[in-house]
Amino acid sequence: MNLTLSSSLPKTVVLVGLMGAGKSAIGRRLAARLGRRFVDADQEIETAAGCSIEDIFDAYGEAAFRDVERRVVARLMDEPIHVLSTGGGAFIDPETRKLVKEKGISLWLRADLDLMLARTSRRNNRPLLKNGDPREILERLIDERYPIYAEADVTVDSQDGPPDLTVERAIDGLEGFLARQPANG
Repeated sequence: MNLTLSSSLPKTVVLVGLMGAGKSAIGRRLAARLGRRFVDADQEIETAAGCSIEDIFDAYGEAAFRDVERRVVARLMDEPIHVLSTGGGAFIDPETRKLVKEKGISLWLRADLDLMLARTSRRNNRPLLKNGDPREILERLIDERYPIYAEADVTVDSQDGPPDLTVERAIDGLEGFLARQPANG
């Protein structure tokens, strides 16, 4: 099953979703299962900027960060097929979303509020959660972003439990998506 998907994967798999959904953790495991390279867009942004995402937000603001994110994701989409984990706001950007739709297969890791709250509370490096009540901020982001994430090619529920179960659901979702695609001549 996985070998077939790995050898027939036509485009980069792009994980989208809110912070705490598990994009990096699931993305690493998914890439390993597919025999593909894993790339974390946030790490690539920090490397390109020479500082942390939190520092970019603090020094230049969210708009500047989104501009860097857009350029880094565009560069990554031109690399050989891989599994890409994006930041929570990347797919919200219309330009980035259009690029991902053209050059990738988007996979939304959907998680419920309590799970994301528990996961994001383990670290304090989430710029969007620093100015207010994290629960209220995540609720607002769910309301704003879930309708856009719903445009992804594949939706997989990220749940508390063994990550390999979510990886299996992701593989099943990708296989189902690819089976529904028209054959290329």
